[in-house]
Amino acid sequence: MPKPEDGLNGIGENLFILRGERLRGRHSGEHPDNLGADLLVAPASTAEAAAVVAWCGANAVPVVPQGGLTGLVGGSVSRPGDAILSSERLNRIERIDAAARLAVVESGVTLQALQEAAAPFGLTPGIDLASRGSATIGGMISTNAGGILAFRNGVMRHQVLGLEAVLPDGTVFSDMTEVVKTSAGPDMKQLLIGAEGAFGFVTRAVLRLEPVRPHRATALLCVPDAGSALRIVDGLLRCPGAQLEAAELMWRRFFLDSARTHGFDLGWLEGDAAAVLLVDLSAETVERATAELEASLETLWSDAGITSGIVAQSLDQARRFRDLREVSDFIYRLHPDAPSFDVSLPQGALDRYVAALDARLAALGLEAYVYGHIADGNLHVSVFGEGAPDAAMRDPIEDAVYAGIGETGGSFSAEHGVGLEKRRAYLAQGNAARRAMAQALKRTLDPKGIFNRGKVPF
Repeated sequence: MPKPEDGLNGIGENLFILRGERLRGRHSGEHPDNLGADLLVAPASTAEAAAVVAWCGANAVPVVPQGGLTGLVGGSVSRPGDAILSSERLNRIERIDAAARLAVVESGVTLQALQEAAAPFGLTPGIDLASRGSATIGGMISTNAGGILAFRNGVMRHQVLGLEAVLPDGTVFSDMTEVVKTSAGPDMKQLLIGAEGAFGFVTRAVLRLEPVRPHRATALLCVPDAGSALRIVDGLLRCPGAQLEAAELMWRRFFLDSARTHGFDLGWLEGDAAAVLLVDLSAETVERATAELEASLETLWSDAGITSGIVAQSLDQARRFRDLREVSDFIYRLHPDAPSFDVSLPQGALDRYVAALDARLAALGLEAYVYGHIADGNLHVSVFGEGAPDAAMRDPIEDAVYAGIGETGGSFSAEHGVGLEKRRAYLAQGNAARRAMAQALKRTLDPKGIFNRGKVPF
């Protein structure tokens, strides 16, 4: 690889460069191979990013865009010979326009930083994730992140008004639109959203903001199945005096092991309900939110098949309720290297899918934790049991998890992307015409094939 003194050092006084042991001494995030490259470059402006990409192109150096390193499918993995292009110094919130309810930010801004900056204006991004403290806006755009509020506000694709990015030839694509309505030809920025860094490096964005309602009422409800949980969701969505902020379903195995590892009191739990639903309702005051939630549950209780439930009596208890769902790293403490998946199905297919999945895994001598964003049909599946992490089991487990999803109109990847881990599924489950179109775009935008090579098989 060319040395940085061959050109990189002259790009800009703020350019940050790491090599060798200094690079390998950093925390690698969610994947141990994220920092396998020989070089990390962190520009402080779009112009610097463009110059770095142009240098990489001229010197045939593959580029791996990186954000907060929270990705779960190997999309940020780098290898010797690669150059990591990091957004860590592109971390400025340029403007929050309270009247227009939008924010102009650089791509390295974390979701939590934007949430905190927007809060004094009574606003918040229309998307939320458990990894909010480390997930960056650029990474969320590149993976088309979903999260807790997708059932109401859509995914990252629906939050982006404008976008700026450096393309693989070093030119800057800039469409920093600040309005919702624009029908001036094809919306080219959408090609970069969800492309996992294959088409360019996101540098700036204009994002929609939503009014924040901080006063919440939170409950845990035992239900017999996903259908019952969805009836509760439907009832709460129709609640005239409050707004549903979260609807997270935890099937029994997940909930019980999460509760035990968190030291959570299960004295209120009655019977052997198949799942536990976490709901979060907001209103202008905590008292109003609580009253609306309790009144709604009283109406829904019998018809929805709720067998027991508990409403949080304090902010701390509500936080502990949410931690049961959000803090899921207990899975990997109990079952190191458990294969994990991220699928979405139409809501009406969820119960059939989970029952069939359990049967398919049982035939392999395995079990699964199942949990997820019930209101938009997004399930997370972590498989465990004797031999589950073994390479020889990977394909049979994938086949068991993905069986039937496409036929229902669902997706083998809901919000985590494809990266390295889902290449086989992308080829087996994805649409051939869609792949061909993506490959044609890749050849046009990145004819040298230097951006995030070997990941999504464009």
